[in-house]
Amino acid sequence: MTAFYADRLSARPGDTITLFGSTSSGPCRLTVERVGQARHAVLVLPDIRIGDHATPDEADTAGCGWPVAAGFDVGRDWPSGYYDLVLTDAAGAEWHHPLCVRPPAGKRTARALLVLATNTYHAYNYWGGRSAYCDVAGLMSGRKPIAEAMAGAIGVLSTQRPFSQPIVAGPADMPRLVNLRARGFEEQPWAGDPSWRLYASSTPYDGSAGYLNKWEHAFVAWAEAEGIALDYATDRDLDIDPNALDGYSAVLLVGHSEYWTGAERDALDAFVDAGGNLAIFSGNTGFWKVRFEDDGNRFVCHKWRGFEADPAAIADPALGTHLWSHKAFGRPEAALTGLSFIFGGYHRLGMCVSRGQGGYTIYDDRHWALAGTDLFYGDIMTGDLPLLGYENDGCRFIFGSDGLPKPVAALGVPETLEIIGIAPCAFGESPDSPYRPIIPPEKLDVIARDVFDGRVRPDDPGLLRGHAVMASFKRGQGEVFNGGTTEWAHALAARDPHVTRITQNVLRRFGVEE
Repeated sequence: MTAFYADRLSARPGDTITLFGSTSSGPCRLTVERVGQARHAVLVLPDIRIGDHATPDEADTAGCGWPVAAGFDVGRDWPSGYYDLVLTDAAGAEWHHPLCVRPPAGKRTARALLVLATNTYHAYNYWGGRSAYCDVAGLMSGRKPIAEAMAGAIGVLSTQRPFSQPIVAGPADMPRLVNLRARGFEEQPWAGDPSWRLYASSTPYDGSAGYLNKWEHAFVAWAEAEGIALDYATDRDLDIDPNALDGYSAVLLVGHSEYWTGAERDALDAFVDAGGNLAIFSGNTGFWKVRFEDDGNRFVCHKWRGFEADPAAIADPALGTHLWSHKAFGRPEAALTGLSFIFGGYHRLGMCVSRGQGGYTIYDDRHWALAGTDLFYGDIMTGDLPLLGYENDGCRFIFGSDGLPKPVAALGVPETLEIIGIAPCAFGESPDSPYRPIIPPEKLDVIARDVFDGRVRPDDPGLLRGHAVMASFKRGQGEVFNGGTTEWAHALAARDPHVTRITQNVLRRFGVEE
């Protein structure tokens, strides 16, 4: 086996990257390529001699501890972007690892900063066996049924280990996380492309994080084709660099930015309040609070067990890792994003709105984001693609006397939110469904107790019934646009005219595009 990891996911020109690896088939060659609309090689290191090292039993939580295999300096002329580090062994097998190259310190090269959702990469990484979601090795080997495997999820994940390759190097033909057609009469439900998953021996988690051939890659390829300049940073950069957002007109979140540390949230809040603009072309945004320890070598993400399983959080609740909407934090994500996954959910997956319309029903057709889109009241936007799928954020709403939906100010949702379009979603499959469940259930008892403070019952059907929402609002001196769905970038990749024009309108208003 050949595998490797780096000491960091982010660097500036001139910084040194250290690699740690193991192979049974040396020597190896390292290629470094910037990946956007096209791939451009910037460095090749041949004849790297690497030993064959054992993988510790607890590598997923304690790291590998392998010796240094190689290193290189980030070129002074390497433009900001996502870089794919590819280690090829003597037998031709490849192993990939991500690297974000930031612009030189104090010298932004674009008006917008795209923040790669690297915390989500960490949470889903199951190399060594387990992730924050599941004992994936136990599940895929058949040793554990799904419930037992999910109970084997870990809350402390090492960042000093390789990445599971389907996460960071998904193949070009990896299908989207959505059912491309509506369910037929009495047809058994399904999720995504089961035949592809069987063929590829894919886990249920491989499509949910990562850059290559996924959301972030699709957005960047579109932006570069449009001539839109972007600078890049990672979640971790916003966590440790107080100046990471200085000078930018807009921050873009385009790739399942599900996990935020406290410092990252502070930085985003302050940025918008001071006049910055936040463009969210994704969904399930800012759902979980996490933290780093040991100089970034440990990623702490206890999720539903964020207080009882974490001694540090028991001593100091502010250190807890749980839902951002947990009552202990008093900072629901919707106060910044405008929307929450708790009020949204899944669309066209399993029995979650299995015959859903696939796109937004337009209500506020006079909203600035719809200028020039040829969309009008009652139109369904991009349903044929479909636009909606996987995970979507929303809010509660009522209808005003003008026939338009108005937000219900709850869990941080601002009363000034301007709702543009909506579509039904489900936060999970109904327990009364006659069909076998497919989507792992959310912990409604925890949400009822810790988010709604016991004001709703866990079996309240309203917890499962939600809506995807496209909306915007002003906060402080800045403004936020939220597309409300993880699938936004796929519509850009398909050159959908409505989603393309809306994205252009947002970027122009937010000072990114002329």
